[in-house]
Amino acid sequence: MSGSTYTTLAGTRRPGPPTAPGRPEYPLALVAATFTLAQLVLVRPGLGLGWDETVYVSQISAHAPAAFFSAPRARGISLLVAPVTSWSSSTALLRVYLAALSGLALFLALRSWRTLFPTRVLAVAGALFASLWVTLFYGPQAMPNYWVAVGALAAAGCFLRARADRAGRAPLWGLVASASLMAWMRPTDAVWATLPLLALCLLSRHWRLLAALLAGLASGAVEWVIEAYVSYGGLAQRLHDASAIEGGLGWHLAVTDQLRSLGGRALCRPCTGAMPNPLVDVWWLVLPVLAVAGLVVAVRARRTAPTLVPFACAATAAFPYLFMIGYAAPRFLLPAYALVAIPVADALVQLAVRPTGAWRRIAVTLLAVGLAGHLAIQLAVLERTVSRTNAQHRDWSRTAAELHRLGVRKPCLLTGQDAIPVAFYTGCASAATGGHNANTSRTVIDRTARRMPVADLTPVGGRPPAYAHDWPVHRHGTLEIRVAPSTERGPDS
Repeated sequence: MSGSTYTTLAGTRRPGPPTAPGRPEYPLALVAATFTLAQLVLVRPGLGLGWDETVYVSQISAHAPAAFFSAPRARGISLLVAPVTSWSSSTALLRVYLAALSGLALFLALRSWRTLFPTRVLAVAGALFASLWVTLFYGPQAMPNYWVAVGALAAAGCFLRARADRAGRAPLWGLVASASLMAWMRPTDAVWATLPLLALCLLSRHWRLLAALLAGLASGAVEWVIEAYVSYGGLAQRLHDASAIEGGLGWHLAVTDQLRSLGGRALCRPCTGAMPNPLVDVWWLVLPVLAVAGLVVAVRARRTAPTLVPFACAATAAFPYLFMIGYAAPRFLLPAYALVAIPVADALVQLAVRPTGAWRRIAVTLLAVGLAGHLAIQLAVLERTVSRTNAQHRDWSRTAAELHRLGVRKPCLLTGQDAIPVAFYTGCASAATGGHNANTSRTVIDRTARRMPVADLTPVGGRPPAYAHDWPVHRHGTLEIRVAPSTERGPDS
């Protein structure tokens, strides 16, 4: 008879509920495949690239020069998309590639837990995480947060399996790979998400497991550290610059900011304005309650570790984004959502199967109605978010078309408002003389304008930079496009 096992805090293994013989992983594959399909249908491959995406994609791109790469960023996502972006400028192809890859990654992350929980719990956990609007929205995007999430989920599962079976090699290598993936994408997030794992290794003196975890983190972060010394003045300076760009890390209560962002705001900075409809926020407030309920269920069943570990990792992964920065973005909490989905799913499954007779029918009905309502809300927020994002990206495309009409074609340079994304859409390089993305000077811009088209984008009524003050002005929507005179004369003048 096929069966699964649970791991206790002491590291012993107890028999768990039997899994379906023959096809125990099919439900997980179905969840992952549905997730991929839902991304392609609901987010759509034609969705243009966002601001941060243009930075990551431009690093290895056949379409535009590399944009300025600020201190907090890591190059993992640029390398992940390089098999497409290095030779193709098709956004649709990139979306399909990332949707398929994100579905495969979700399947592998859930599969790493297969001996720790019944398949039905893992399938529910995967479905809960995959059905969140923020997961569906960012799964096919060239952004690192989703990949930290699946890496964290896989790392916690591999850690528990390796801790229970000290002779096994596969979970150990899985831990190395998943920790490396996290650090490859966002080194600081990887450290926060693995703090409980590092603490358990030290407390239990499991040096082999500690070495594997540290090796994974180091292998993923090594490029970021080397780059810190090559381009940012050292590791301490890069961390300092990253903190400054993020508003100065310290004590900031960002819980209400996260609640405001749940209505579909990709970036809530500054996070002002009214809260979204209370129905949008209900799931977020219920989530920790269900996670605690799952922990209570696990303690009573004497299988605490498989539930406590992801719960603790979710808490440490979420901590800096809830209490250490002064703004919010829904994607920041994706690792916490992925990890907490395990205890939440366990609690929901127990609520559905424990009652008997009429009580079971009532419990199943209430859960079905609640989950259906939750899914409807998530899809409604997703639809609004995709629509609003598409409108912004179309504005950038129209601005790029106007720049082309004015003679600004690659090789070219853009400065000013939204210069980074508009430059990518135009095929230009971007530059700034101030702010977090400062990478040039007025002298360099003046010199560049003598040999290639240069333009500045300023909001109507705004104050243009000194170097562009006398350039001819062209009104375009809410923007004033100032084009360097040498550009307007044309290449043959």
